[in-house]
Amino acid sequence: MNDTPKQEKPVRPVVPYIVPKKIRVIGIPLDLGQSRRGVDMGPSAVRVAGLEARLEALGHIVEDAGNVSVAIAEQKKEGDAHAKYLKEITATCTKHAELVLKTLEAGKVPVVLGGDHSVAAGTVAGVAEFYRRQEQKIGLVWIDAHSDINTPATSPSGNVHGMPLAAIMGLGPPELSNIYGFSPKVLPENCVIVGVRDVDASEKENIRRAGVEVFTMRDIDERGMRVVMEEALRMAGRGTAGYHISLDMDWIDPEDAPGVGTPVRGGATYREAHLAMEIIADHARMLSFEIVEVNPVIDEHNRTADLAVELTLSAFGKKIL
Repeated sequence: MNDTPKQEKPVRPVVPYIVPKKIRVIGIPLDLGQSRRGVDMGPSAVRVAGLEARLEALGHIVEDAGNVSVAIAEQKKEGDAHAKYLKEITATCTKHAELVLKTLEAGKVPVVLGGDHSVAAGTVAGVAEFYRRQEQKIGLVWIDAHSDINTPATSPSGNVHGMPLAAIMGLGPPELSNIYGFSPKVLPENCVIVGVRDVDASEKENIRRAGVEVFTMRDIDERGMRVVMEEALRMAGRGTAGYHISLDMDWIDPEDAPGVGTPVRGGATYREAHLAMEIIADHARMLSFEIVEVNPVIDEHNRTADLAVELTLSAFGKKIL
């Protein structure tokens, strides 16, 4: 008689169910905010990488609203050297804000594809206005290698893609700050910058003026991505309806994301980036999502756009098991 105890099969944990969301994809092929051309093709590159089909495979309901029309540099004059193409960028962001607002009114989650990071002034304006009409405020998690909090008075380049967070926080330029006639769009205690590693000297003073919370790459190195993201989401979520996630692909190290507008060595790793998005999904308080600065002109076989799609999937609930 065999007295060997029968081996029990390991119990596999129940996979958390992904609550289907209605998602509207909005492309903003804007590249007027920076000197290096190519990010205007970012929305197309992300679509080619299968964003819609791969979100639908998770169970979400996805529609593509196409692209907001934008001016191109060859047809316009750059204007003020301290804020180049500001008139055209403001016009685009104003149109974009209205589309984001209508998307939320329709009960859909906006997923915005940039273009350079100046598009965020429009995205956040639309989200903030929607919740302001309900007497609620929003938070903002700004995930980026750069703080993007220059103003025309402090910018060394005059490139507006280095100014959208300043506009959101009410520091200017006033044309971008005052979309929908109110400013700031997000209160300082609910605005968190994650993963910066390249900050202009003048921006440091603007960060102090604005009073935003900041976690640098050193914080991530020392404390780990999990602790940093948990704290960032707690800060952004304090007393808010939820938060907008603004992800600049240059936050990730160029080894994994070579095709970005302004690459900087020493960024988040592939797995750290996924972990951050998975934690966002776990908290389930994301109101809207944007991914910017994908530049297929300097990419390698669309690697960066493919990673952008992977990270979007993680933010919307995809897990390893």
